[in-house]
Amino acid sequence: MLPVISSIQRSFNCCLLIIGLAISYVYGPLVLAAEDSAAEFIEFNDQPLELDLILPDWFKLSFLELQADLADAKEAGKWGILLYFGRKDCPYCKVHLKKNWGDRGIETYTREHFDVIAIDVRGDRQVTDYKGKVYKSEKEFAAKLRTNFTPSFLFVDVDSNAVLRLTGYRPPYQFRAVLEFIADKHYLYEPLRVYMERGETIAGLEESEMNDNEIFSAPPYVLSRKKIPANMPLAVMFEQPTCHACNVLHAGPLKNKEIVGKFKQMEVVQLDRKSGTPVITPDGRKLTAKQWAEELGLYYSPTIIFFDEKGGEILRIDSVIRFYRLNGVLDYILSKAYLEYETFQLWRHKHRR
Repeated sequence: MLPVISSIQRSFNCCLLIIGLAISYVYGPLVLAAEDSAAEFIEFNDQPLELDLILPDWFKLSFLELQADLADAKEAGKWGILLYFGRKDCPYCKVHLKKNWGDRGIETYTREHFDVIAIDVRGDRQVTDYKGKVYKSEKEFAAKLRTNFTPSFLFVDVDSNAVLRLTGYRPPYQFRAVLEFIADKHYLYEPLRVYMERGETIAGLEESEMNDNEIFSAPPYVLSRKKIPANMPLAVMFEQPTCHACNVLHAGPLKNKEIVGKFKQMEVVQLDRKSGTPVITPDGRKLTAKQWAEELGLYYSPTIIFFDEKGGEILRIDSVIRFYRLNGVLDYILSKAYLEYETFQLWRHKHRR
């Protein structure tokens, strides 16, 4: 019997190995989240840079006639184009270029599947977009797409379909995962939220407590503003246990007296985005926090969504954020500058923020 048991055990071990390799191949970037998310989540000063950024020399030299760029990508056998929206003085762009495209593996994978085209959100070059519409400047094009933060990314396939927008800086393991989600066409079968969350399940992350803060309102969460407008804006922070980025937000910006003081001029609610906590949403519907987060397409924690007094969404922050940017966003919200300036980026440019 021993040889038989040994044979069965060898077969079982072989199956486990195959399964493990399959998981590693399909969800490799996501499983890495459990191992290196904390290590890759670096601290940096997010004030505007003194020296202009230099973009990688492998970016496509484009006349910003995007239909022609798509034709070139198709001829080269690539998935499509990746529009990179940035600024010359953007510290988040600097970190992205260093930590993401400065990684040889991420650079190689990007160049294999995409032509990357830079759009300066303050630039004056004319743009003909992927549908043939002409914009007098990069600045106008970026504003039309409601580009609030840099860097931002837009994936457009060779058939001129805008498939995914990604806003703000993400740590390398997440950016790798998004690239594979697009290049391997997982988006045809599932939303990015599901793809990323399955990786978290596979990684077997352990639960911990949510961070607390004096600015958070207590339940019940009756956020309806549809029939009776509120007298202040609303900030909803979707977080989750075992969230390194949440810990960094709470240990950094949310310890700052100036930022805390500005949040106190709003109604602020913290929700576990995977929980069954009951919520009445700003438009008056009864949902759980999980249902609402799924409906909003959230997968990044923490995500902060700002709503006006009537329950309309103003903007959301679903990426890494530090003191300078968050402080600016709060000023943009509290001053109601969004009523005059379509995007946070346009307001910043006008006020030299």
